[in-house]
Amino acid sequence: MSEKNTLNQENRLCDLFRDAVRASGLSKDEAQKIIMNGGTMQLDVKKIFQKLSIAADNFFGFVIKEFEITIPNNYDHDSQIDIFVKKEKFEKIDFFCSKYFTSRNFAKATNKLIPGKTYKVKIVPILKKVESEDCIAFLRRQNAILVGGQGLTLVCDLAKDQLPKGKLIISFDEKDALWEDFYHSHMVPSMYSGLDNDLYFKLHYFGLSLRAGNYLLCVCEK
Repeated sequence: MSEKNTLNQENRLCDLFRDAVRASGLSKDEAQKIIMNGGTMQLDVKKIFQKLSIAADNFFGFVIKEFEITIPNNYDHDSQIDIFVKKEKFEKIDFFCSKYFTSRNFAKATNKLIPGKTYKVKIVPILKKVESEDCIAFLRRQNAILVGGQGLTLVCDLAKDQLPKGKLIISFDEKDALWEDFYHSHMVPSMYSGLDNDLYFKLHYFGLSLRAGNYLLCVCEK
């Protein structure tokens, strides 16, 4: 896990922010309006910092897609994966899914999405070969919640048109929450949406490096 920034770094960031304020040439009235609307300004600055932190990371690129999903009131976490797979098999000819990708195998999910609640979803590109632990550390820095297979299938169900075509999207969970195969390897859910609208749900070895060109699913509290 990455260390918290130091007091010296905080002071330096404050200096940079102060220099930016002075360079903006704000009038007294303009400055006062911003101060009175300080809560919104803090949120905007936080977004800027998060975006810059992604750009400063050699492994990951800028968010290519950002959207919101609202969890259906009838959402059932315990059976989400099975319900999704059954529906897709019925509706689509070109649907392929690992037989081990089941609600039972991934029942130990770290986070449960809440019916009726709205979440923010970001799709983040991987720029070069990266390890599983680095992906989880990155997601934590983005204040993401790990949603595993349940979150991946739900995002696909609610916002399939928002997802990149011809790319592998990985949805991480804590290692101990992932299904363990017969060789004691933990497996991470992933999906591939083809250019011909075909759909693949696969399991990726936790600990096996991810290649450039793949994407991370990043789900955050709104």
